[in-house]
Amino acid sequence: MDINQEELSVPSEQPLVEYTLKNDHGMEVSCLNLGGIITKILAPDKNGQLENVVLNFKEKETYLENPPFFGALIGRVAGRIQSAQFELDGESYSLQANDGPNHLHGADTGFHKVVWDVETVETTDVVKLVLTHFSPHGEGGYPGNLKVKVTYSLDNDNAFSIRYEATSDKKTALTLTNHSYFNLSGNLKADIQSHELNIDSDQFVELDEALIPTGNLLDVNDTPYDFRSKQAIRVGVESSHPQNKVAGNGYDHYFVLNKKADLDIKVSEPVSGRTLTVNTEQPGFVLYTSNMLPEDLKLGDGPSKKYLGLCLETQASPASLHHAEGFPSVVLEKDEKYSKTTTFRFGVE
Repeated sequence: MDINQEELSVPSEQPLVEYTLKNDHGMEVSCLNLGGIITKILAPDKNGQLENVVLNFKEKETYLENPPFFGALIGRVAGRIQSAQFELDGESYSLQANDGPNHLHGADTGFHKVVWDVETVETTDVVKLVLTHFSPHGEGGYPGNLKVKVTYSLDNDNAFSIRYEATSDKKTALTLTNHSYFNLSGNLKADIQSHELNIDSDQFVELDEALIPTGNLLDVNDTPYDFRSKQAIRVGVESSHPQNKVAGNGYDHYFVLNKKADLDIKVSEPVSGRTLTVNTEQPGFVLYTSNMLPEDLKLGDGPSKKYLGLCLETQASPASLHHAEGFPSVVLEKDEKYSKTTTFRFGVE
């Protein structure tokens, strides 16, 4: 087990450092102190070949803007907040509108823009990065002085875990996630339409034309959203289902997890044999299949295009701020401890 670090020659007000966690089997996870951005994950295929399985930029300075949020920590609230405002206990809070009239992924003061403080931890069984940040009351329009700690851990079972912890001195809204785009083909040899998913979920959230939840939870039965049995991403891309069309011919939807199966999510890539299994303490996640990824980005393994990566954004639902029933809440009470872990385990079959 090992941790390497390299200071980047990128113009920035604060020094930017890339850290690389390595286990004894060659798996690596690299990330920046900027936004906690995961820049590379090397994982083996069925022949033991180590290749990168996340989308990344060719040039590190591109992460200073990072419009697709590649690999970044997202907060204070992951997802879209309708009309860039919400109420808590009768008090209204206004946020920056950066997605039409709506607020997306924390906007300009989001955690993806923060240079985090980082500590490294090395043992014989696991290597860790501990990232910390203080977000003052009123930052980005959110209430409460917020202390945040995120721990990245890599072990010798090829499991990469992200633990999110936070406390606020005032009732606030909070749900954190990581916005990595996975592609298990390795080094972007193919898009993700042939990736197959299993999801332990009976319901997903209906979206309007602006990708804002309508307040309705839909049953997955007889829809392209039924991943309770293995199904390829291509099914949703090619579907005429109204919700796939709304999302730009693919998926950009919140799934409520049942919490009944051993695994919450499993992704398989038939050619490489790679698998990614996900277990999370979050109540659900957003599946996004890069339907709106621009085609002019210079990536580490070639040009960007639609359907090149899939995001598994484990989180609660910001729709709960505007719909009282049926949605996992993002409200954090004063002095309550926020603590959620998501584990991504890489394997082969």
